[in-house]
Amino acid sequence: MSNLFSGKEVVNSLLKIGFIVVSQKGSHVKLKGIYHNQSRIVIVPMHKEIAKGTFRSILLQSGLTLEEFKSIK
Repeated sequence: MSNLFSGKEVVNSLLKIGFIVVSQKGSHVKLKGIYHNQSRIVIVPMHKEIAKGTFRSILLQSGLTLEEFKSIK
């Protein structure tokens, strides 16, 4: 995972696959959606660059693999 993604890129990608923005508190956006037949809630910090560990957590929350995420763009 050498690429770092911004919060805006991550939110836009999740919106493309059917997630919706539920709320925002400060710099964190909460999205809700159904992926792989499971209801999922994902919290995304709206930072210029999301840390690798945080991005990994976002992938786990959303149910996406890195390859699936990259193919959304």
